[in-house]
Amino acid sequence: MRKSSAFLFGLAAVMFASVGVQAAEEKKLNLYIWSDYLGEDTIARFEQETGIKVTVDVYDSNEMLEAKLLAGKSGYDLAVPTGAFFQRQVQAGVFRPLDKAKIANLANLDPKLMKSAAAFDADNKHGIVYMWGTDGIAHNPEKVAAAAGKDAPVDSWALLFDPKWAQKVSKCGLYLMDSPSEVFPAALKYLGLDPNSNDPKDLEKVEKLLMAVRPYITKFHSSESINALANGDICVAMGYSGDMFIAASRAEEAKNGVKVEYNIPKEGAEMWFDFMAVLKDAPHPENAMLFINHVLKPEITAGISNKVFYANANAKATDLVDKSISGNPAVYPTEAVLNNLFVKKTPDQKAERLRTRIWNKIKTGK
Repeated sequence: MRKSSAFLFGLAAVMFASVGVQAAEEKKLNLYIWSDYLGEDTIARFEQETGIKVTVDVYDSNEMLEAKLLAGKSGYDLAVPTGAFFQRQVQAGVFRPLDKAKIANLANLDPKLMKSAAAFDADNKHGIVYMWGTDGIAHNPEKVAAAAGKDAPVDSWALLFDPKWAQKVSKCGLYLMDSPSEVFPAALKYLGLDPNSNDPKDLEKVEKLLMAVRPYITKFHSSESINALANGDICVAMGYSGDMFIAASRAEEAKNGVKVEYNIPKEGAEMWFDFMAVLKDAPHPENAMLFINHVLKPEITAGISNKVFYANANAKATDLVDKSISGNPAVYPTEAVLNNLFVKKTPDQKAERLRTRIWNKIKTGK
């Protein structure tokens, strides 16, 4: 169909103006990220270099993040979900494909780790690995020895899941993560079962196991354990590896006589990847791509690892990471330990509903 030249000229002008508006994205970025998960100057350097003002909101569980993302219109540009949750959110259309042409520093990423991460997102289309780590147990050696004896199994899930030991360490405080997606796989692994099992009979065994230790759990929380351990208020906590090392670092800085140690349980534990991804309805997607590219600078990535005590996927950053971190097998596990770790898979909806019902029962103790 032919159009008049005047109409076509007008249409072209409108389209050009539209492109101009998109190019002139406002100097803002809204980041939704885990608590205690940025370097000392990650944000400040980005703001200084780009003039973009960053607003940071935090969460402390994947369940909290997912509820916000699936509700839509969150107003956030970037989020940092974990593996199986990220996979489910990609399938639900929560994230937009990365504009890799605008992220030159993608070349810094470790190809081997990114290949592993592609199990959650084919061809790493929607996200990049931000940090990776493990779930495990942190303890205060002095307090645990006093409460449970020097033979307490600090390198085993038994410290949390065996009533004999849970009762003893409850005297000095025991925190469990407030996240069924973290606790259930660990409990299944302890029972010698598939940590990704959706079998109702296996989940019933987990319920029985956790109800037996429920009276000894001081609190369910996924981030308060950092300060509680650092201050000596509790003696045992299940947590993310980096969080537990932050607790140890804060105790050391405070010079309060508290010592915190972290172990990957000998039965095996979860190895997870956190992805940085841009929301499909992000109000500032171009700024989000700029921020991802900023984070992937070797010195920025290393600065984050040095602050939060997590391993990263940036091969060019390794030499810049503090040797006390890069050389720590609890942060960068040995091959033998890696072989005993598992990656969490997305449970089916039926299993998810059952897990939620069981978890609510466990938390209320009824």
